[in-house]
Amino acid sequence: MKKLLFLLLLVGFYSFAQKDQKVDLSTPNATLYTHIYFLMPENYDIEKSASTVRGLPKGEAQFVAKRIKEIFDGNGLIIDFSKVPIDANYIDTVDFGVRTLEHNANRYAPFPVRLPEVYIEKQGNRWYFSEETIENLDKVYKDTFPIEFSWFNERFPEFFKTTVNDVLIWKPIAVLITIIISVILYYILEPIMFFLLRVFQRLFFRKISDGKTMAVLHELAKPIVFIVIIRFINKVLPSLQMVKLNALMLTGLRIAETVFWIFVVLKLLKVVLNFYHEHNPEEKTKLDRQLAPILNKVMQGIVVLIGFLHILTLFGVDPGTVLAGASIGGVAVAFAAQDSVKNLIGTMVIFLDKPFQLDDWIEFGGVEGSVERVGFRSTKIRAADTTLYQVPNSKISEADINNKGLRVFRRYTTEVGVRYDTPPDLMEAFIEGIKKLIAMHPSTKSQSYNVDFISFGSSSLNIMINVYFKGLDWGEEQESKHILHMGIVRLAAALGVEFAFPSTTMMIEEFPGQESLAPKYMTDKADIDKQVKMISDDFADREHRMDPNASTLPGG
Repeated sequence: MKKLLFLLLLVGFYSFAQKDQKVDLSTPNATLYTHIYFLMPENYDIEKSASTVRGLPKGEAQFVAKRIKEIFDGNGLIIDFSKVPIDANYIDTVDFGVRTLEHNANRYAPFPVRLPEVYIEKQGNRWYFSEETIENLDKVYKDTFPIEFSWFNERFPEFFKTTVNDVLIWKPIAVLITIIISVILYYILEPIMFFLLRVFQRLFFRKISDGKTMAVLHELAKPIVFIVIIRFINKVLPSLQMVKLNALMLTGLRIAETVFWIFVVLKLLKVVLNFYHEHNPEEKTKLDRQLAPILNKVMQGIVVLIGFLHILTLFGVDPGTVLAGASIGGVAVAFAAQDSVKNLIGTMVIFLDKPFQLDDWIEFGGVEGSVERVGFRSTKIRAADTTLYQVPNSKISEADINNKGLRVFRRYTTEVGVRYDTPPDLMEAFIEGIKKLIAMHPSTKSQSYNVDFISFGSSSLNIMINVYFKGLDWGEEQESKHILHMGIVRLAAALGVEFAFPSTTMMIEEFPGQESLAPKYMTDKADIDKQVKMISDDFADREHRMDPNASTLPGG
């Protein structure tokens, strides 16, 4: 019984306190609470709420107070009084634009990011809605409610007052109509948007017309149409004046719009990248083509970061504060990840200085191989034995690089040893035959070569062959060597020249019943010249058949 009596007294005291709520304009918190509290249906007292507006007649002040509340509701903005300052001398740091810094001393904007035009300021010892807020109220109201139902309300007043379970029936009907119109707009605008994108593409990116780009344009048209539809819904929702629903829906729609914008920009970057690859490809180096995807990734990261910061503003977070915190944290991360920063700088140096291109054969610091890929952190180099080196870019940017890919020709030097008993004339013919083979070789620099008898070896007469191959690719070089070597072997076989190898030969000049074992060489000059010409012609015919650019016409 005592507990029941206590509860009744507590309820009565609370009801009395509710009815005895007084106007308090001493702090920003008190002024905003007074304004909202007395416009709530259960506490409605327009005169007390209008006391937050100064310098206007009673009727106009009530109109302004009510309209400010409608603007808050239309934008889905609900004041969190736990975050509103209770300091009577509070100083806001928000820039209020046209006013001077001197007049910005005591001001507070409940929604500085989404609704900076509406704020209160201290006048004397009390806080009121500012004169600038009252002056701009009509503009802010029109921006909040671009689509109004006043025309329908005037002609169908009873319909707009009809309720079902305390819900005005016209509001859910308006939501349903909005959804139907949005669906219709999508099917109308999607082909129109794709057509406009095609026109834009033909005007500015004429060379791009492949199926991949068409697919990108189709993907691009859809989110742009969704953005248009979201903008349309954003214009309609505030007029429904469903506070809690507006707060949820408007925030969700703004997040969705930001995500779609991110998607659109990323797709546009993809279109620009395709254009970059296809526009004047002959003017771009291999490293330039490698740079484009890296820049694309950087741009994608920046776009996503900007979109993320914009989403934070929808929840009342100041992006400047986030960036300031990130910069402080970035300094700490930089100290903790100095090697990563060095590698990033090394990457920039590589792309600016371009000491090599992709597929170049480079050598530095004990690493030798072909450049496969240049990334943010490291460069991948494939050795001749297919080993893959992943070298940090900071080391490459500081190393002495021998770029064999920049050679004008590939120099090749080797020696051929023939037997000591080779006749001088035959050896001279063999050397001249090798010179002719080199001159006719399609991959040699015919004016720059050396074929000379250079030394007496321990078991051979040594002929040096020094040539320069035009093919800079490693595989082409090996193929060119193969062609030359096979020509030399055929020439030696035709002339009867034998290659020497380390050995000990015991010669018996005469043996009873046996001919001499000494090799018999071709000594007739006419026969030698005939064999050299025959091998040279055969070599030329072989190269003619292997060269895809050679003419197939007689004499070509």
